[in-house]
Amino acid sequence: MVKKQTLHIALVGNPNSGKTSLFNSLTGLNQKVGNFPGVTVDKKTGTTSLSETLTARVIDLPGTYSLYPRRMDEWVSYKVLLNQDKEMKADVVVVVADASNLKRNLLFCTQIIDLKVPVVIALTMMDIAKRKGIKIDTGALERELGVPVIAVNPRKNKGISLLKKAIDQTTQHLYRAPVRDFIDNRALGGEAIDDVKKNIPHLSDYTAIHYLINHESFDLSGSLQDTIESIEVTNNFNPTKTQAEEILQRYSRIKFIMQQAVSEPDPRQKSLFTEKLDNILLHRRWGYLILLAVLFLLFQSVFWLAQFPMNWIELGFAKLSQFLSYSLPDTRWSDLLINGVIAGLSGILVFVPQIMILFGLITLLEDTGYMARISFLSDRLMRSVGLNGKSVMPMISGFACAVPAIMSARNIENRKERLLTILITPLMSCSARLPVYTILIGLVIPQTYLFGFLGVQGLVMMGLYLLGLIMALIISYVAKWFIKIKEKSFFILELPTYRSPRWKNVITTMIGKARIFVTDAGRIIMVISLILWALCSFGPGNNMQKVKQHYEQLKAGPQANVTQLNKEFQTAKLETSYAGRLGKSIEPAIAPLGFDWKIGIALITSFAAREVFVGTMATLYSVGDNDKGGLLLKEKMKAAVNPEGNLVFNLASGLSLMIFYVFAMQCMSTLAVVRRETRTWKWPIIQLLYMTGLAYLMSLLVYQLFK
Repeated sequence: MVKKQTLHIALVGNPNSGKTSLFNSLTGLNQKVGNFPGVTVDKKTGTTSLSETLTARVIDLPGTYSLYPRRMDEWVSYKVLLNQDKEMKADVVVVVADASNLKRNLLFCTQIIDLKVPVVIALTMMDIAKRKGIKIDTGALERELGVPVIAVNPRKNKGISLLKKAIDQTTQHLYRAPVRDFIDNRALGGEAIDDVKKNIPHLSDYTAIHYLINHESFDLSGSLQDTIESIEVTNNFNPTKTQAEEILQRYSRIKFIMQQAVSEPDPRQKSLFTEKLDNILLHRRWGYLILLAVLFLLFQSVFWLAQFPMNWIELGFAKLSQFLSYSLPDTRWSDLLINGVIAGLSGILVFVPQIMILFGLITLLEDTGYMARISFLSDRLMRSVGLNGKSVMPMISGFACAVPAIMSARNIENRKERLLTILITPLMSCSARLPVYTILIGLVIPQTYLFGFLGVQGLVMMGLYLLGLIMALIISYVAKWFIKIKEKSFFILELPTYRSPRWKNVITTMIGKARIFVTDAGRIIMVISLILWALCSFGPGNNMQKVKQHYEQLKAGPQANVTQLNKEFQTAKLETSYAGRLGKSIEPAIAPLGFDWKIGIALITSFAAREVFVGTMATLYSVGDNDKGGLLLKEKMKAAVNPEGNLVFNLASGLSLMIFYVFAMQCMSTLAVVRRETRTWKWPIIQLLYMTGLAYLMSLLVYQLFK
């Protein structure tokens, strides 16, 4: 059996050049998604077979326009290409170039070729170039560039075998980097280049220029850093002037290449379908109405489509828990399994349908080209509060679930704007708040109508959603003055042509995002679930045992209503547990909000997931499975009175509790994902504190106004 060699391929290219499609075509489902060390930038790797004896490990580097990085993700690509990444050493660089926008793409291509690394050019979007009337002679282009140029169509899997063959031949040195550079490096660096190469002999002239410009960011010894710094000073090397002169030289050379290999139509040619469609979708008035309609459909689709698999998952786990409770002995370990492990798994997997559906729909919008239009239209409003146009999708997605919404904030390049988006997205009223709103509105808001058709209950519900959105924008405006991340915000956005979606890409993305959530955030969720189980299952001293003995004696008595006593036992057990003690201990703090200790327990237990509030209320008010659902629960809650004889749930306390759930974090899944995305506990803690403080103050204000 022949042992296969493993090759490392770096896949690079401009944004929207078809790079991700090519990556998916090469690797299929043989992918892993992680993070580059020290930064929250997706590290997508996969494997592919090039020949019987050669396997390739492909890494999909973040998109970048040139070898002069500005954003964090561009620095990741830059360091790999300059051989400054300790983990990733590329044997071959595959540069993906958009044939329909070749002049701009050739800037990056020629820069990488001048690094004198093994390069293969994958030419995508040939069909779009053809529709634009652009004709490319790939043979002539290959001669001018001096490296293999392969036309590919990842959507239809065309040209992939030829690309693999070209990569294989390049590794065998059948193709070599051209000796001549595309620019006159001597005119740019001169003696400074020679001095750098004396200290690092293996560098090309162009690579030496980048050492002069960015050596401070490279992993070099202290003495070598000092040497390069002195070379800069001695030769009066000016990085800004050098970069400007390089770009001018390079585009002069690219103009000649285009004349030799590319035939373009008259620029006065009739507008394409994309331009005509943009006249409608980017219209000053109609564009915003269409945007609102698209976002409404996106949100509703996530909510409508996800509720079926979510219900199936919940029902499946409920049946499993019921089966295990009847099958297993009544012991502590079985309680841990059912109410700890199984409940924790349920809390993780129930989010998966929303994550998959949301990212599937977002991928559809990206593939069709409309996602860039959404960012363009919303940029002005977002920028006024410290965000940018790319923040709108995570915020809107937060109405369904903050977990996938925060994960989708990765496409925001500016670190400050991305962090602000992450910090305010949980203020959007997610679907988990809906059960809380529904039961509380039904309790304290009368079912009356304004003008005969506007339901007051519906208006209150809409008001809660709008309140979260408005407060998110206010918080962002305030927070932008306190977050001291000095990074220029560039909203450079390419509007790609409209295309039909790639269903294989959609499915791959959905599976990948679900896997990230389950494996990364799921571990933290499971730990917190087990902690919550322990708080509800154990109590101080032997109080829990005393409660159990007391109810066993009652059940042994004549004419004992065992079913009712079991319900009361569960309530007493919860009250005696550490969670119950916590509820009692925080009662003085939450009493000014109109909450009693039972609501305090619900606030604690619903930290696992907000909708747990309803289940906790059901247990506390002794509503069993045989009671007919929420109706009886509402009646019990409506009749509940405090020791003073006043209703626990009146208009003031009901509104106060609704407002608390609008603003409070109350979601360990979200905190887990924020920890993963920011790679520190600092921001989740800040987020928890500011949202809890805001919820408390606003609830206090509402309760004092309405009591």
